[in-house]
Amino acid sequence: MTITASLANQLSIPVIGSPLFIISNPDLVIAQCKAGVIGSFPSLNARPIEQLDEWLTRINAELAAARAADPKAKIAPYAVNLIVHKSNVRIEEDLALCVKHKVPVVITSLGARPEVNDAIHSYGGIVLHDIINIVFAHKALEKGADGLIAVAAGAGGHAGTLSPFALISEIRQFFDGPLALSGSISKGEQVLAAQAMGADFAYIGSAFIPTHEARAVDAYKDMIVESAAKDIIYSSLFTGVSGNYLAPSIAKAGMDPNNLPDGDKAQMSFASSEGSKAKAWKDVWGAGQGVGGVHKRMGAGEYVAQLKREYEAARAKLGLGAAGLVG
Repeated sequence: MTITASLANQLSIPVIGSPLFIISNPDLVIAQCKAGVIGSFPSLNARPIEQLDEWLTRINAELAAARAADPKAKIAPYAVNLIVHKSNVRIEEDLALCVKHKVPVVITSLGARPEVNDAIHSYGGIVLHDIINIVFAHKALEKGADGLIAVAAGAGGHAGTLSPFALISEIRQFFDGPLALSGSISKGEQVLAAQAMGADFAYIGSAFIPTHEARAVDAYKDMIVESAAKDIIYSSLFTGVSGNYLAPSIAKAGMDPNNLPDGDKAQMSFASSEGSKAKAWKDVWGAGQGVGGVHKRMGAGEYVAQLKREYEAARAKLGLGAAGLVG
């Protein structure tokens, strides 16, 4: 059985919940996995490092208990996002804890390192690397990633600029392994569209921000619900890497969303960000162009159930029935 099939067989719908900086926590991840989609969180959300050990212990225990209670249920594996960039001074400690707890899926970002992949492979874990272009895709695979997450135009956070049609098509010319698509996906029919283009999974982030379990402030959740694609601004100012943010949050922080200077990539940091007037993710809120498909706050399980209904309705409309999730 391929990695793609082994993952899909554990899912109720082919979706990976993307790791949301600051926002993703064990409550959200466990709810996502119990609903049948891969839940994930950035390791840096758990601070101090001891908290990461606690989080992984809890997630493993609760998911194991859920599987034991209902062996037939579609309870998905979880993922941890590791920032591989040199500014992440915790990478070695975080990686060691992932190995200790045998995290089933690791999502690597902002760099690809063979030794990280080897460590995850040592216990049978799977590595997915997020990329925004073909150059980075080749590098990730050459350094041992098992699969790719294509971050296309319109995705929340550090998004690329390429059309998903172009990005997925070009990747599939040289890679037939696990492939997820990120970018403006918030509805079940869009999950099916991602598969139709050649992706195995949809990678959804912004739509999970307003869920009850997400660790986001109420104002952030409300802003997601109230916003549309027109409210998304693409800027490198806040982290040094170009990303998509909610224009109303930029304005609230005292800046003109339509007149932002460029950021300095050399200053990119994943430390505490103390000292900056407006902190990315804390004061200036990330989101993708798919926010227009999010209309209310709800539980993560309720949202996944909605996705499943929309997904199956889209399949039925095209005469596809309720076939397997992959392909």
